[in-house]
Amino acid sequence: MNIILPEVIEEYRDEYWLREGTSRIETVAEAERFIERVGFANCLTDSRKPGASLFVAVCGRRDAVMPHNVQKDPEASHTWLLKDDLLRRGKVYYGKLTKARTLFLAPRMVPFFNAIWGVPKKEEKKRLSANAQAVLKVLRKEFEMATSDLRQETGIADRKAVTAALDELQAAMLVVPSEVLYQPKFTYIWTLAIARFPEQLAEKVERSVAVQEIARCFLQGAGMTLPGEMARVTALPRPEAGLGNWALVKEGFAVSPKQGVYVLTKLQAQTEDVL
Repeated sequence: MNIILPEVIEEYRDEYWLREGTSRIETVAEAERFIERVGFANCLTDSRKPGASLFVAVCGRRDAVMPHNVQKDPEASHTWLLKDDLLRRGKVYYGKLTKARTLFLAPRMVPFFNAIWGVPKKEEKKRLSANAQAVLKVLRKEFEMATSDLRQETGIADRKAVTAALDELQAAMLVVPSEVLYQPKFTYIWTLAIARFPEQLAEKVERSVAVQEIARCFLQGAGMTLPGEMARVTALPRPEAGLGNWALVKEGFAVSPKQGVYVLTKLQAQTEDVL
């Protein structure tokens, strides 16, 4: 089923996801307000991937495309520097989460993502690799540590193995970067996620509720979802994403004019003639 987004939905996304030049992001405070409003956003994805994106919001263009040479591109460089400031300030959650996607989360969304992808302490030995457990043990003792120091303290000499362990711990919502240093050499400083977001990560949420609230958050910003779109953005299994969207229909938050298509109820009248 090939469905093209109606222009009214594209314009809605332009406004909500800041894909307009008049509202593009310039400061870290503006970036924080953007993430808080959209709930969750990618860092450096461009117009070829759906969902809110800090890079696209910095560009302020619906058709923004990431250049091949990002180091020399002013918009990509500015997005990267904003990312550094955002993780230092710690007011929004930042990490490599679902399927290695680097995401920003508003604090209000942390409990829902954690309910889906977080690893409880009682399951760590069963679900985490030996290297990830070793890194986590050190960070629980030292609180913060650079990547190179983690290699030394854990005894894991292989740089790639430590990086893989940190990726695994980020995906499990156990560890986050808290600082990035460029001198005397480039490195991230790592800390425990629960140290930055203790209340949000301690909150217990049923999986079905979490899926519904993630679906609500995405649809609120997207205005309308195409078949499989929410699953691609969130990395939720497609059937489960559909259940989350359908729960929104049952409560009246959304309507489903076609199979796999969900529209905000408040936009129904504006899309009836084109769907």
